[in-house]
Amino acid sequence: MRPLTDHTPKPLLVVGGKPLIVWHLERLVGAGFHEIVINHAYLGQQIEATLGDGSRYGAQIRYSPEARALETAGGIANALPLLGNQPFLVVNGDVFCSIDFASLKTALNTPNLAHLVMVNNPPQHVKGDFSLLAGKLSADAGDKLTFSGVGVYSPSLFQSIVLGEAAKLAPLLTQAMRASLVTGEHYLGVWHDIGTPERLQKIDALLRVGFA
Repeated sequence: MRPLTDHTPKPLLVVGGKPLIVWHLERLVGAGFHEIVINHAYLGQQIEATLGDGSRYGAQIRYSPEARALETAGGIANALPLLGNQPFLVVNGDVFCSIDFASLKTALNTPNLAHLVMVNNPPQHVKGDFSLLAGKLSADAGDKLTFSGVGVYSPSLFQSIVLGEAAKLAPLLTQAMRASLVTGEHYLGVWHDIGTPERLQKIDALLRVGFA
């Protein structure tokens, strides 16, 4: 995303007149999620300065800063003291979507370790990530879909991670899938991975004319 991210963290990049992360905040609050934890590393103080305590959005925001980027799983593990011991919803800050977050509340009350929202494979990720069959996800076989970056997790999924160490999410999910402890759903609505300046410009243009 450089040069756009040389001075601005990706979640604060503007599409449709608002930072990406503000779109998430507004939709989360609208879905009834008011207690929000944001982890950050690169230029993270800009995120705190922009969003504050979240009160202007109807939210209560707490922050989990990382001295160095801890990857997805490491960052979540680092934030667990703020997240508590109940399942929680995670939304990646570098995607744009219209996923109904309220519909994921039922996934917060299951014995599974994770529930992932899957999407059709975009051109930049044609091989996909995991296959979905009868509501269960697998990393081993079948036609694969792409993980949207939106999921519900049990804190116990991260119990093996040493606090403060970087760790990727995929190996944890794969292990849990082999124990049949990861469910999923196929979402067919608006979803964009904001991974390049060109994709950012595309979704910005779509939003400005009301087609996203």
